[in-house]
Amino acid sequence: MFCSRLFVSLNWHSKVLTLGKLQIYLHFRSLNRTFAHDLASNSTMAKNNAWQDDYWLPLMQLYLKRPVGEKPMYAREAIDLCIELHIAPQMLAQRMKQIATLSTPRIERIWQTYAENPRRLARAVRLWREMRGFGDAGSFYEGVDVTEGFERDFHPLEEDARLTPVMLILILDLYFRLTPITMVASTPEVQELAKLMKTDAALVVEVLDIYQLCDPYLNRNEVSFSNLLAPCQQIWQRYGNSGIEQLAAYAEELKEYFK
Repeated sequence: MFCSRLFVSLNWHSKVLTLGKLQIYLHFRSLNRTFAHDLASNSTMAKNNAWQDDYWLPLMQLYLKRPVGEKPMYAREAIDLCIELHIAPQMLAQRMKQIATLSTPRIERIWQTYAENPRRLARAVRLWREMRGFGDAGSFYEGVDVTEGFERDFHPLEEDARLTPVMLILILDLYFRLTPITMVASTPEVQELAKLMKTDAALVVEVLDIYQLCDPYLNRNEVSFSNLLAPCQQIWQRYGNSGIEQLAAYAEELKEYFK
């Protein structure tokens, strides 16, 4: 829980809290004591060790950003928070729905405390981030083996930093919407996707050409020396052999990240 993590952080860094920070911390502890029974009564939250009580604070701050309400699952700010917390986007979206419906007494209490006082919430979130790593998340997690899952899809490729696996997924979706003869930089759909991803149409075409080599229906036996062949093959194996409709729906959600 947040309290125990805070005490550990204090012991590790021997940092003295200011009176203002201490008051906010004591308020956190009060919330935890008052609603400790929520975790026991909510089996989903109890079984999921990845979620921490203090995560409600940055999530509430995201929810309250204008326009107030649930944010798209793959909106950039939502994904940034997912990566920070090492929480899958689907889980974060579920928690945001809980805020929207005030589904537990704990959430109601946090809402009453912060919904009308964004500055107070901002201070609380700032303190929370400081307590996670005292302004240095790297040192906080030093020596801790953090296993990345979905995060890898949003990191630049080692082979080409201009691209991420998410971008390759969007280009694969476009691949199934075009014919080989239209996979050129002058095609409006190519230009539109390149503009959305803030990259060059020529780069999109390069990836489309590589996907043609991955496509078993085209049966092309050409040899490619592009360093993008391996990551494109990986994306094809993940999504190229599944339903096109399913890929299209996923790609449409992922586009929110680039808006």
